[in-house]
Amino acid sequence: MFVIFCYKQLIYPLTAMTLLASITIAVTYPSQAQRPRGQRSVSPRPTASVVQAEANYTLGGGDRIRIDVFEEPQLGGELQVPLGGLITLPLIGGISIQGLTTEQASRAIERRYAPYLKRPVVTVTLLSARPVNVLVSGEVNNPGSYSITLAQGQGYQSGVQYPTAIQAIKLAGGFTLTADIRRIQLRRPQTSSRERTIDIDFWKFLQAGDRGQDAILRDGDTIFVPTAANLSVGETRLIASAGLIGDPEKARTVAVVGEVFRPGSYVVVGGGTAAEPRNLGLPTVIRAIELAGGITSLADIRSIELRRATRAGTQQIISLNLWQLLQTGDLRQNAILQDGDTIVVPTATDVNPAEAEQLATASFAPANIQVTVIGEVKTPGSLRVAPNTTLNQALLVAGGFNNARAHRDTVELIRLNSNGSVSRRSVRVDMSQGINEQTNPQLRNNDVIVVRRSGIARIADTVDTVLTPATRSNQLFNIPLTILEIFRRL
Repeated sequence: MFVIFCYKQLIYPLTAMTLLASITIAVTYPSQAQRPRGQRSVSPRPTASVVQAEANYTLGGGDRIRIDVFEEPQLGGELQVPLGGLITLPLIGGISIQGLTTEQASRAIERRYAPYLKRPVVTVTLLSARPVNVLVSGEVNNPGSYSITLAQGQGYQSGVQYPTAIQAIKLAGGFTLTADIRRIQLRRPQTSSRERTIDIDFWKFLQAGDRGQDAILRDGDTIFVPTAANLSVGETRLIASAGLIGDPEKARTVAVVGEVFRPGSYVVVGGGTAAEPRNLGLPTVIRAIELAGGITSLADIRSIELRRATRAGTQQIISLNLWQLLQTGDLRQNAILQDGDTIVVPTATDVNPAEAEQLATASFAPANIQVTVIGEVKTPGSLRVAPNTTLNQALLVAGGFNNARAHRDTVELIRLNSNGSVSRRSVRVDMSQGINEQTNPQLRNNDVIVVRRSGIARIADTVDTVLTPATRSNQLFNIPLTILEIFRRL
């Protein structure tokens, strides 16, 4: 059989008659003649598994291909390209197609068959592409190497969905919130030269729908997402809305320090805590402050800092103005949180009474605070009051002064400061005053108000202490109350 085959294919002139007969057959039966070299044979209708490859797709280990040799079906067939790209074909043996396009592979096989075939016409078709292996590094949540299987479409020559840069970034957990999406680099190895770098501006994709920025990936590509020099909290919200910052329900551990009621570390899950998940919205600065008990009355909400570590090992500081959020509804100031963030709420140098009242009703203010009023009031004890409550209001909630015994001119205010120290000062009481730090200060959580006895009450209590044993023994004296009543009438 091999001898007959070789006899048919060897290119040696026989006789003039044989040549003339061949020409006559070719003219008489044009459908059986080989096509000119520049034309491709039309392959039979492919099955749904045939993949229409890109013109620049390069073959490699794992690809499944079909080789068609015109009028010589026994020389072709389907095969899977082994690692290294070296395939073995009848007559010619091994030939490497690693790194070649299907067109280039067809030409290479044709050249190898040229000594054996009169007019070698070879077609290489990609049936199923190998998974694309890409490396994603930089400002993504889970940097590393990923193998992406090409998705098969439907129908006749349905093609294939090649992976894109966005798909790879999603597999890597999405962008971190310090990513510079305008300067993404796609690094592609080249067979004949050093790697090629393709610049991607993903912001153009989000803003203008420029699909050209969502580059199609090839095996061996590397995607590098750099760290942003200057962060825009507004841009992070747009990236989040596109679903490119990872799972919004994933736990984020953040620290809240400064002028909040319970500074410390908190786990935020979808806007809530691990114990009480709140699955509405994204985890933001305001939600974290709420978990920390809310702001104190001394918080400077115009100068809040969000400190964030980058993949490069540096720290970025984002300035936030929650007062601007309250006044204009600027949601950009309510930044989305990332794991490891630290929120710093500084102390205000000056408290505006008008602003204090508005802050007390904000969502990130506590619902109430606890103060204690002791001494000469009608109902002493601990009170739960609104966070903007003043000293005068707390005295009224406690029932007001005990008129017979209270020293009404001044009270003592004892305060536990955020640095652990305790301050104690005398405050002159003026019930006609509004919020005033000198005569009617706003109270803070755990403040203690002490209402002293009047001078007359102290004298009466002293006399009562001295004479009480005698009154208990013979009931002869009731002087203290009499003296107190005399002094009251003076």
